[in-house]
Amino acid sequence: MRILLAVDNSPGSDAAVAEVGRRPWPAASEVRVVTVLSPLESLPLRDSSQFPLAYDEIFEQQGWEAAKRLKDVAELLQQRAPDLHVTPVLLEGRPKDAILDEAERWCADLIVVGSQGSGMLKRFFLGSVSLAVALHAPCSVEIIRHSPDQPTEAA
Repeated sequence: MRILLAVDNSPGSDAAVAEVGRRPWPAASEVRVVTVLSPLESLPLRDSSQFPLAYDEIFEQQGWEAAKRLKDVAELLQQRAPDLHVTPVLLEGRPKDAILDEAERWCADLIVVGSQGSGMLKRFFLGSVSLAVALHAPCSVEIIRHSPDQPTEAA
C-alpha cells in the first residue's frame, strides 16, 4: 500500500503522523512523507525595511526548517513502524496542488492529512487544504482531526 502523508507544523499534522505510526499496515507498505514549501506563504507580512533579509534568504531558511521537519517525521515513523518503508519528500508550490500532483505522480493508494481546524472565515479566505485534497484526490483520503484532550507526540 502506498500512503502519502502530508505534514506541516500543526497539531492536526502531528495527530496524522501519530495515527499512521500506530496502525498495522499491510506488508511492504510505503509511506511518502511530504511537506510543501510555498513561496507565497513565505512572504514577510511586515515592513521589509525593518527586516533586511532578502526573500531568497527567507525562502531558503524555510526550506531548511521544512527539510528538518521531514527528516524528524520520517525517523519517528521508522521507529514506531519499522516495517514501513518511509521516504521524505520536500515539495514546492501551492499545498493543495502539490499534494494532489504528488499523489497522482506516485500512484498513492491513500492520502493522510491533518485537519487544521480553521474557522469558517479563515477557510473562506484561505481555503482548506484537507478539503481540496478530499474533493480532488485520485485516491482515498483520510483527514485526521487533532483532539485537544489527547496530546500529540510531535516529531
